[in-house]
Amino acid sequence: MATAGPGPAADVTQGLLRELAPEVLGVLMRRYDGLDSCEDAVQEALLDAATQWPESGPPDNPRGWLLTVATRRLIDMLRSESARRRREDAVFGATLPAVLAGADASVSGATTDGHDDTLTLLFLCCHPALTPSSQVALTLRAVGGLTTGEIARAFGVSEATMAQRISRAKQQIRDAGARFTPPGPADRERRIRAVQQVLYLIFNEGYTASAGQELQRADLSAEGIRLARLLLSLLPDDAETAGLLALMLLTDARREARTGPGGELVPLTEQDRGRWDRRLIAEGTALVARTLTATRALGPYQIQAAIAAVHDEAASVTDTDWAEVLTLYQLLVTVAPGPMVTLGRAVAVAMVHGPQAGLAVTGELGAVLGRHHRFHAVRGHLHEMAGDRASAADDYRTAARYATNIPEKRYLERKLAALR
Repeated sequence: MATAGPGPAADVTQGLLRELAPEVLGVLMRRYDGLDSCEDAVQEALLDAATQWPESGPPDNPRGWLLTVATRRLIDMLRSESARRRREDAVFGATLPAVLAGADASVSGATTDGHDDTLTLLFLCCHPALTPSSQVALTLRAVGGLTTGEIARAFGVSEATMAQRISRAKQQIRDAGARFTPPGPADRERRIRAVQQVLYLIFNEGYTASAGQELQRADLSAEGIRLARLLLSLLPDDAETAGLLALMLLTDARREARTGPGGELVPLTEQDRGRWDRRLIAEGTALVARTLTATRALGPYQIQAAIAAVHDEAASVTDTDWAEVLTLYQLLVTVAPGPMVTLGRAVAVAMVHGPQAGLAVTGELGAVLGRHHRFHAVRGHLHEMAGDRASAADDYRTAARYATNIPEKRYLERKLAALR
């Protein structure tokens, strides 16, 4: 919702609209079905509000206002289609007379608790028929309330490309025969994990943009945190959701210290820890403590959050309890094995047992991560720790070649220049 002008009123409006978007869409979906038409109607209502509310102020019942406008827009859309009469009859039959007459949508039963609808909407946007990138785009659009243009800018593609991606995702959901209903017990756990993965992808893209001139997209990481908070409010007893939010908070706490005056990357080992957000660290560590005692089988987000907490609670790099970090990584390897997890473990091994031991761990990853800049950056760091400047230079050179985020590329080039 970026159409509102700058200023406090616009910021308040933007935040309110992002909170209300999934609730209003959930009501429309439950009444009329059809993700594409309902979502388009809600987007138009959000744009109207973003234009009008900063000047006039939000109405007494913002949700009811949005629902009324979105319902009218949906009816207008359906009227214009070729099957006008059949579809119009279905909509009129499901629409309350008070809404059609233009009354406030909060009248007797026009709105209901949006929490269950929002969770169902998240499940729908993260449908297994979609690729992860499509799940992210659709979640940001339908649940996050972002416009297509905002999502396109976040991922460095044209608005037309992103519009096609979102449209294709909606078509895939239709083709899969998905309905706006909660998944059954057998499917629920898998779908919750898919939602968590999508929210973490959103956060990570904001914390370190995959490409472009900016190291971070604070608005996107903030949206990931907001949606994780929303998910935890819907699933307060889910320890992995609490772990996911904790991981985001503990990671985002370092955001201000990650960039220098010119926007350059400042690695963890060189950050001014006085700039870390202690409020986020306190909230994140409290969540970690709660999840560690509330569940017997730890999930990957809980373990990663515990690792982040060890880093955030250390006064300096040398004060970091690397033995505990290594223990947690070894647990993470058994719970959620993967090449990036092994790469993180290699750093912990190097800090406990020396750089050569860490390099030995990375040796098995070349075939999988050979074209990933972080693999070569880690090996460069470990070779530098070992005093092998020539090998470190080769690694940093290769890492810079593969890096697509400009501040990361410049940091790696600076490391290479220093070795020369």
